[in-house]
Amino acid sequence: MSKPVFTHTQDQFKQITQDMLRIARGKGATDAAVEVSEGGGLSISVRKGKVETIEQNRDKGIGITVYVGKKRGNASTSDFSIKSLEDTVEAAYNIARFTAEDECAGLPDTEMLEMHPVDLQLFHPWRISAEEAIALACRTEAAAYAVDKRISNCDGASVHAQQSHFVAANSRGFIGGYPFSRHTISVAPIAGKGAKMQRDDWYSSHRNPKKIAEAEAIGRYAAERALARLNARAIDTRKCPVLFEAPLAAGLLGAFVQAVSGGALYRKSSFLLDSLGKRVFPEHLQIVEDPHVLGAVGSSPFDDEGVKTSKRQIVSNGVVNGYFLSTYSARKLGMQTTGNAGGSHNLTLTSNLTKRGDGFVQMLRKMGTGLLVTELMGQGVNYVTGDYSRGASGFWVENGVIQYPVEEITIAGNMRDMFQQIITIGNDTLTRGTKTTGSILIESMTIAGT
Repeated sequence: MSKPVFTHTQDQFKQITQDMLRIARGKGATDAAVEVSEGGGLSISVRKGKVETIEQNRDKGIGITVYVGKKRGNASTSDFSIKSLEDTVEAAYNIARFTAEDECAGLPDTEMLEMHPVDLQLFHPWRISAEEAIALACRTEAAAYAVDKRISNCDGASVHAQQSHFVAANSRGFIGGYPFSRHTISVAPIAGKGAKMQRDDWYSSHRNPKKIAEAEAIGRYAAERALARLNARAIDTRKCPVLFEAPLAAGLLGAFVQAVSGGALYRKSSFLLDSLGKRVFPEHLQIVEDPHVLGAVGSSPFDDEGVKTSKRQIVSNGVVNGYFLSTYSARKLGMQTTGNAGGSHNLTLTSNLTKRGDGFVQMLRKMGTGLLVTELMGQGVNYVTGDYSRGASGFWVENGVIQYPVEEITIAGNMRDMFQQIITIGNDTLTRGTKTTGSILIESMTIAGT
């Protein structure tokens, strides 16, 4: 019989949440919400075939939010004893008593809560031993070295396996939770020698370890990416089309999410204020959020507040149909929660202009002459104004063919213009975290070089 993955069961967690809510009511709380969680995992890294780190992690915790009218207090503990539960509730209650009232504070309305959550198959434990993980990481790194003698070094290869579970409940009848997992294999090879060295990396991550890419494939591709960057040069300042490789394109989608999320909107710190019902993207672009994709990283039957999630068309024909709101931010805006407390769920960016054959090579041809960006540096995005300026490296492309690698440049523009100038999306789709998109071709940006 295999050893249990966790030390506590879901039923035990449910009992703890009910005990906490009962204690909170006894203290005089008008409402309360509690979450109890436990997780564990294994992380190893190797470099040049030798083990660098082996980490086993196991943690647990309880957090409770207590409301006294419109006053709110929070407290947490990792001690599951009844005395600790009582003390934690007491601490949260005392904080709430002396906190200023906030008219927008409070639990979600009962009708918004998910009382019958479905199983989205998010739990696929990886019972891998440290020895097996080390061997897997060594295979990944060895595959990178085997590609070419110019792979001279490596920042290391790593294997990470993590599984957790939780139960959340509140005083309005919601109780729900589930186990979940996420596992990753990665490697970062270095090509060349001396001042001309170039580094790149690649990884594969999934909830189900059987769906992670083969170790050898990860190593080979990472090495090929590093080799392609050798003999990079600078280019002079100019304006030209820019093609964001799919892994970076997911970052542009993330920038949109941040700009239309509740916190930025009610604080009026977003360049997309009052964008609901307005065309932010070209007419051919669509963004769909689907929290119920089986086994996906961004899937969840309910958000961090227990609010039910649902599939939504966030952007339709370039027009923004919805924001990303929690209960609190929705009340600040005079709107209704969208089930996004904790962030966005599975987002997919597509274009009606994308054809079946519009893979990476075809996207280069569509760009013609311009810059392919494969790495971005720095955090140069001003979400108040939309100004965008980041260090970059990639490849110069002429007549749809890569000519040579480039580095030591900066790409700049304004995100309003960048969104409007998206020519098309490639079908070289890649999922990074909760976001799925192909490469993104933008009509024109400023390239600052020599």
